[in-house]
Amino acid sequence: MTPRTAPPALELALLACLALLWGGSYPLLKVAVAEIPPVTLIAVRVTVAAALLMAIAAAQGECLPRGRTIWGRLFLQAFLNSYGAWTLLAWGQRQIESALGAVLNSTSPLFVFLFTVLVTRHEATGGLRLVGACLGLGGVVLIVGTDALNGLGGQVAAQIAVLVSAGLYAAAALHGRRFAHLPPVVTAAGTMLCASAVLLPASLVLDRPWTLTPSMTALVAALVLGVACTGLALLLYFRLVRTLGSLGVASQSYLRAGVGVLLGVLVLGETLTPTVIAGVVAAIAGVVAINWRR
Repeated sequence: MTPRTAPPALELALLACLALLWGGSYPLLKVAVAEIPPVTLIAVRVTVAAALLMAIAAAQGECLPRGRTIWGRLFLQAFLNSYGAWTLLAWGQRQIESALGAVLNSTSPLFVFLFTVLVTRHEATGGLRLVGACLGLGGVVLIVGTDALNGLGGQVAAQIAVLVSAGLYAAAALHGRRFAHLPPVVTAAGTMLCASAVLLPASLVLDRPWTLTPSMTALVAALVLGVACTGLALLLYFRLVRTLGSLGVASQSYLRAGVGVLLGVLVLGETLTPTVIAGVVAAIAGVVAINWRR
């Protein structure tokens, strides 16, 4: 069974796993970034992911592609989906409330929809998928709380930065289609190698990581971020770009908010309010509508 012929239910389950991996990265980031500077943390994250993915590729007998064109595309993908978007998001979220940042960063499916309709026209859109994109975003607003929208209009530059990062994620979902001829592990490994080539020198210059003394807890958090939340997550991501399409894979941003709620209930003992439950239902309904196949 190839990815293209896999049952839709399997692909949606993998989409939920991707949302769990990326949604679960936030607590780990909070632990790690308290002791490791952001640039160095991201450099460690992508380098660990690159090493893991290269090992998996070697075990599967896969080789990295050759040629300037393909590597130029991989560098662009790395910018769109990792260090470019992460840098803007980190800068923007330092200046605005995290709840508002979550809403703004969840707009990537809408960007994908607009880019598809106005520019690429590479896959079917239509009313149901638009409804799904809007419904999912509405679900995120309910999950984080409608009060989050009160901050709109303040700290404009920071809000634009977060929106641009969402746009970069959307562009990554579109650009990722260019690697359909490559195995997902090869695309993921190449992307992380490119990100490492940019971030490791930046870390050495900016943070002098040899002077850092992070705790074992912070190091373990960084390692898990690299292995699970980056390496394994990218394997799923590039598979889902092929099977669910650009808009389908982007819809996982709606599920990430639900993951945060789930972790809060299971780990922190938080309680669910009717509004949050309605938001989770709306987010799931939006994802289903986006990925509905007749």
